[in-house]
Amino acid sequence: MRRICLALIVCALPLSALSDDRRFDIDDLLRIADLTEPAFSPDGEFLVYTVSTNDLDKDEPRSEIWRVRWDGNDRRRLTQTPAGSAWHAEWSPDGQRIAFLSDRGGEDATTQVWVMPAAGGEAEKFTDFPGGVLDYTWAPDGRRLAIIARDPERPAGAAKPPKPAPIVIDRYQFEEDFIGWLTERRQHLYLFEFEGRKMTPLTAGAHDEYLPSWSPDGKQVAYVTRRGADPDRHRNWDIYLVEPRAGAGERPLTRFTGADLDPYWESRPDWSADSRRIVYLQGGEDRLGEYAPSQLAIIDVQSGATTLPAAIDRSFTRPRFTPDGKSVLALIEHSRVTWLSRIDLVNGRITALTSGARFDFDFAVAPNGRVAVLGGDDQHPHEISAVERRGLRALADHNEFLQQRRLAPVEPIEFDSADGTRIDGFLVKPLDYQPGRRYPTILRLHGGPVYQFSHEFMADWQVFAAQGYAVLAANPRGGSGRGLEFATAIYADWGNKDVADVLAAVDHAVALGIADPERLGVGGRSYGGMLTNYVIARDARFKAAISGAGESNIIGMYGTDQYIDEYEHELGKPWVDRAAWDRVSFPFLHADRITTPTLFYCEERDVNVPCIGSQQMYQALRSLGVPTQLVVYPGEWHPVTVPSYLRDRMQRQLDWYGRYLSSRP
Repeated sequence: MRRICLALIVCALPLSALSDDRRFDIDDLLRIADLTEPAFSPDGEFLVYTVSTNDLDKDEPRSEIWRVRWDGNDRRRLTQTPAGSAWHAEWSPDGQRIAFLSDRGGEDATTQVWVMPAAGGEAEKFTDFPGGVLDYTWAPDGRRLAIIARDPERPAGAAKPPKPAPIVIDRYQFEEDFIGWLTERRQHLYLFEFEGRKMTPLTAGAHDEYLPSWSPDGKQVAYVTRRGADPDRHRNWDIYLVEPRAGAGERPLTRFTGADLDPYWESRPDWSADSRRIVYLQGGEDRLGEYAPSQLAIIDVQSGATTLPAAIDRSFTRPRFTPDGKSVLALIEHSRVTWLSRIDLVNGRITALTSGARFDFDFAVAPNGRVAVLGGDDQHPHEISAVERRGLRALADHNEFLQQRRLAPVEPIEFDSADGTRIDGFLVKPLDYQPGRRYPTILRLHGGPVYQFSHEFMADWQVFAAQGYAVLAANPRGGSGRGLEFATAIYADWGNKDVADVLAAVDHAVALGIADPERLGVGGRSYGGMLTNYVIARDARFKAAISGAGESNIIGMYGTDQYIDEYEHELGKPWVDRAAWDRVSFPFLHADRITTPTLFYCEERDVNVPCIGSQQMYQALRSLGVPTQLVVYPGEWHPVTVPSYLRDRMQRQLDWYGRYLSSRP
């Protein structure tokens, strides 16, 4: 999502020609390491975590398991996975072993649980689920695992047919990103015993299970599922309990008619140390979907009584009990920041443990009370830090090379929209900014729409700024961080108030004397691609646009993506509420108002926002004679992950903006 161009001659230079200036370029973008999944050893002396990088030689992403001491020393890689990746590491309860997921073993290998000595060494594959393992967690006794595994493609012992069998669909939701067609295959909870490598199914049926969590006393496993006659047609997620033994009956725990721990939040149910309570996230009613801020909830396992200890109009994620059970730690999203905070369960008092212009993404809590946070800021990607009274202490940073790069400062801005609503965002000036000069400016639009630009490292902004562009990023209505009313302002009315908000950002940048009103570009992906289409259909001032993985003919998308339930709740059924569907299809139905040269790109296998959305808009502009181009990235789901495609996407954006925003034709 990032930066620009001083003059035509600079735009024409290869990025390598700027290396002496130590500017951030596309090579650096591909070099960024992404840290995730921190987990403490039982004694609190070590952390394991996942590091994801780009293998440029093999042109594929790669993830490996790393370990670091609490004092910040002895940082080293534990896995070496030449064919495949390793991720989601967890310590055994006695601290002697580390389990992790891996798809190592070649092109046809399925994901399984592997186990290695905690000090490092050769790993051994412990599970062999034909359909692959999706998730797991250790039992407190260290002799068992609770596992989520997918049903196999074929019955045991059946040979692979010479041609794929016909795909038979009878589900309401029949596609999902990263999975593809949703058939009768499901994902269920299993008990895996190390002795004898025994696998025992704990759930079955026409539903799916997620996020297993073993009670500290070892007597029950909590997990998340949707049940009912047709689970695809509602968002009523619930936490269930089951004893870890064959034939045990399941027990629904939560009763709220709405989302109790939607797996979308990636927040596992967390038990108190005495196994009496579970902390989790509670959403809103079905019609609100992701618009409703997720709330912190605690349920008494025996009685089922639920409390919301700190009901505020902000979203919580990844809640976990402190070892003494008196507090809960969680990430709380505010305007442009997300902080790790402590919530006192007696009085509901919230105390921020991190502060300032930063974005916290995850954290870990040790049995001895130590806390490590995974987060970053405008100038640095996520790193792992110890949370101490004196502040944060760095533990693991895999992007030290950025200290040798010139990075553009990211400035917070605020301004009023046309109706007086206060909107915030960010402004990144070109790296060689000179007061008094106006610069070609790119308006960046975020996805979601329930998301926001925060104080986190945005690599594409830095690339744009190093090339001479000003980058303008607005957080319009419909986004997160500012509560339910702000988010639902665009409910069933996309491309109206949010367009007014982002256009006000452009007016603000022009009034500051930074943005050149004759050299304005706009772009985004996912909902940011959709919003780009809305913007150029309503305002002709933009000289170039890039719409990634978007859509505009909403009625024409019916039944092609994974959001059918959300669409029908928000917009109604097309044959009943046609006006609502036409209203949000404005850019396609009024494509004749678009004059901005627009580059569309999409991912071939994307089920989140299928390529047909980009194809339709490309075809419309092509029919109208507006300069346009369509780029399809083969084999990719909604995120682009292949390094060469990431490079291509960034370079194409620079080329497209450079063609239309340079000072000369």
